[in-house]
Amino acid sequence: MIIKERQNLETISKNIGKQKDEIVNAIPIPEFKGVDIKDFLIEWRRELIEVYAESIVSDNDAPIESLEYWSEKLSNRLLELMLPLDIALEEISNYRETISEIILKEALNTDFSLEDYHKAIVNFNYIVDQAIKLVSKKYMKDFNVTIARARYAVDELSIPLVKITDSVGIIPIIGEIDTHRADQLMKNGLSQGSDEDLDYIIIDLSGVNAIDTMVAHQLFKVIESLELIGIKPILSGIRPDIVQTMVSLGINMSHVKTVSSLQQALKRIGVC
Repeated sequence: MIIKERQNLETISKNIGKQKDEIVNAIPIPEFKGVDIKDFLIEWRRELIEVYAESIVSDNDAPIESLEYWSEKLSNRLLELMLPLDIALEEISNYRETISEIILKEALNTDFSLEDYHKAIVNFNYIVDQAIKLVSKKYMKDFNVTIARARYAVDELSIPLVKITDSVGIIPIIGEIDTHRADQLMKNGLSQGSDEDLDYIIIDLSGVNAIDTMVAHQLFKVIESLELIGIKPILSGIRPDIVQTMVSLGINMSHVKTVSSLQQALKRIGVC
């Protein structure tokens, strides 16, 4: 009885494999502007069908190992092409009905018992569900890493420290300063200023329209922190309304060097 059951399952697995090309080409290739995904998607479809066929006759562990490899390739490629996770989830689910019909057809044409048919369907559906889980998990993990790297790059570009002499650096700030950018100003100023062994850091606010009270307080903390590590901070391009905001906070600006323009800041420290 066990031998006959195994033979029936192997027959289904072989039939799925034989129909692999027909199955993968039966579903249209999704179109994305400027991205041709046909070749690699067909390849992945074939690999997925092979895993599905394997699941009919294998215990659950063997197909899972194949799925892990498949899901990693798929996730990496989708992120490389900046394509959504929906593509992978649709590809995985597209063949549930098709292969279920193959299993049913084979069961009807042979002496399949109800128990054999149930086992084949349960194994197959388990693998489909695991494929969805693995791809989603891998994609989101890679996506979060990509976003974190992009955010780091944006942060570095949004608050750059430009070294103009061996001892002088400038941090030009353009646009609004929120608490996140203020934190980045602190990190870049302290780490890069220390690494470059700077004597002066000019924080140029010429391109900043407004600063709220929270950011003004954070900015003063940056100034104090730079002074503590031996770097002399200079604020250039500071607007009267920004000064008023700081004064209203009770921040003592008497010891902070402030000038109206970047050129004046450079003159003050003898750069030009």
